[in-house]
Amino acid sequence: MKIRFAARLLARAGCVAAALTTAALPSAAGAAEAPTRPQPTRPNVVVILLDDVGFSDMGSFGGEIPTPNIDALTKNGLAFTQFYNNARCSPSRASLLTGTYPHQAGLGHLESVHVPDSKGLHSKLSDRVVTVAEVLKSAGYFTAMAGKWHLGISRGVGPWQRGFDRSLTSPSGELYYRDQPQPLAKSVYIDGERVPAGSPRVGQGYWYSSDMFIDWQTKFIGEAREQHKPFFLYMPFVGAHFPLMAPPEDVAKFKGHYMRGWEVIRRERFERQKQLGIIAADAELPAALPGSYDWNKLSAEEKDRFDTMMAVYAAVIHRVDRSIGTLVDRLRQSGELDNTLILLMSDNGGTAESGPDGRLKGEGLPGSAQSVVWTGMNWATLQNAPFQYYKHHTYEGGIATPLIAHWPRGIAAKARGTLVREPGHLIDVMPTLVEIAGATYPKAFNGHAILPMEGRSMAPAFRGEALTRGKPIFWEHEGNRAVRDGKWKLVAGFEKPWQLFDMTVDRTEMHDLAAKEPGRVREMAGQWDAWAARSYVDAWSEAYDPHLKGKERRIWGGADVPQLPQALIGK
Repeated sequence: MKIRFAARLLARAGCVAAALTTAALPSAAGAAEAPTRPQPTRPNVVVILLDDVGFSDMGSFGGEIPTPNIDALTKNGLAFTQFYNNARCSPSRASLLTGTYPHQAGLGHLESVHVPDSKGLHSKLSDRVVTVAEVLKSAGYFTAMAGKWHLGISRGVGPWQRGFDRSLTSPSGELYYRDQPQPLAKSVYIDGERVPAGSPRVGQGYWYSSDMFIDWQTKFIGEAREQHKPFFLYMPFVGAHFPLMAPPEDVAKFKGHYMRGWEVIRRERFERQKQLGIIAADAELPAALPGSYDWNKLSAEEKDRFDTMMAVYAAVIHRVDRSIGTLVDRLRQSGELDNTLILLMSDNGGTAESGPDGRLKGEGLPGSAQSVVWTGMNWATLQNAPFQYYKHHTYEGGIATPLIAHWPRGIAAKARGTLVREPGHLIDVMPTLVEIAGATYPKAFNGHAILPMEGRSMAPAFRGEALTRGKPIFWEHEGNRAVRDGKWKLVAGFEKPWQLFDMTVDRTEMHDLAAKEPGRVREMAGQWDAWAARSYVDAWSEAYDPHLKGKERRIWGGADVPQLPQALIGK
């Protein structure tokens, strides 16, 4: 069921984060001029993917960070409140671009995890799937991307080989500035050619990547128009992946705004989510997980440190929003906005990697190219409000993402500003784009048999119609697994028993019904087993990623987890 959302969003905009200054949009210089010749009538498509951004970080989903441009897309489009990713970077990107589950696409884990003789841990996109770019290019679209790839460049698979006419690519992300010391940020690929990140070919002056990516996408729009083709633009930002970086003037806007602590601000987000209808008015807010710090037990110095980390994170989100506004403005000036479908989502929930302490070190100001900032577990609990757990996990905190769809010409007036509550998944993007573009999904491509799409089109929602799904949605990542079948969700952590939740009354997964519904648990577990067997899902071993060994690291993910100071742990 959809409910009117725009009015609530407008009311919220007047009172949230009044003390935070919204940056003005940058100039749209360089945008394509207004059309003077007929352009294609098929819709353009822009797919925006955020990195490690939590469910409640955007204003239209309850956050206090100013995101006026994303909020405007939401107000004039659709907001999907039960949309899902795959809990991790490469697996989510693989599903988004192929319409299949990540193991089917060859990326059941990160690009760095290659297991010889495995079924689905190949660390690169497989030839048994096709990408959206390959399908839309075959249908006459101009295809381009600027941003993070992380789908196999180290294994010889780049976007220029998987259907993209043009690309400016960071191989695995983490690129904010031209002079970062991190090895992953030293170079980019321009149409397959490796180029130093500091080269003037990448960007002029001391650029910030969110802006630099938009400049490249603007160039690609101009090229598509010159060729009189509709365009497909894939825009995977690196924000807000660690190490978090943002210009000092933007960090300064948020410094001090998080001194009230994660739990107070989390409850404020929770209340706004209820007011907006993102979650039910009678929803329950789970307590923070064991190991979380009690803000009131921190020293003044420790509070200042944590406030600084979250200020950098907020600045990253704010700058991504500003860049999205620049793109929208340039689409409007070129006359393309009305016939452009924009889809915006995140690749996983906020990350607790680095544990409860987070990281704040390095030379220079926090957020500069020489700094190292990770927000850690406590702030991730805020970012993923109202849910539990984080990136890596198949509980809602790891896999729930906002999905925002904006298409003035294609979304019915009666549907604009409403919420779509039916469950959806990244696998639904391919069939949606195939339908609206009038493309044909192939059974074979470049001499390889192609797996069928796993999702279903979301286009009926654009017409104001209900969405239906004929089969469950499935997950597996690092032994964490889940099934969503209608209102029921079956979920388990690595080597843990199944838990069962009724998502219509318990979206925050607080009341396990497995003991009361053993028959349903057996049935859904059997569905998961059958799916795993046909979908190239390998049995997980911690030997594949040694950073995840141990109870604490299974919760937080990643390495370098500190020993908890017992005096700071919340009750």
